[in-house]
Amino acid sequence: MAEIAAAAGVHPRALQFAFRRHLDTAPTNYVRKVRLDRAHRDLQNADPSTGVTVTMIANRWGFTHLGRFSADYRSAYGISPSRTLRS
Repeated sequence: MAEIAAAAGVHPRALQFAFRRHLDTAPTNYVRKVRLDRAHRDLQNADPSTGVTVTMIANRWGFTHLGRFSADYRSAYGISPSRTLRS
C-alpha cells in the first residue's frame, strides 16, 4: 500500500480513506480484484494445448500461493481456474 500511496503522492491513510469513500473497499482489495480479473481474462483466452497452465497465469499476475488463488478465483467466478482454462 505504501508504494501505491507514494505513486499517488498521498499518505497511505489518505489513500485508504479515498478508496473507502469512492469504491467502498481497501486499496489492497481493489488491486487483488484487478489482478484476479486479469488472470480470469487470460485463462479464458489461453489455449491449454500450447502448454499454458493455471500456475503460469497465476504467477504472471502475482499470485504465488496457488491454493489461495484457486479459492479466491472460485469465490469470484463460481468455477475453478483449471476448468476456465479447459473451456
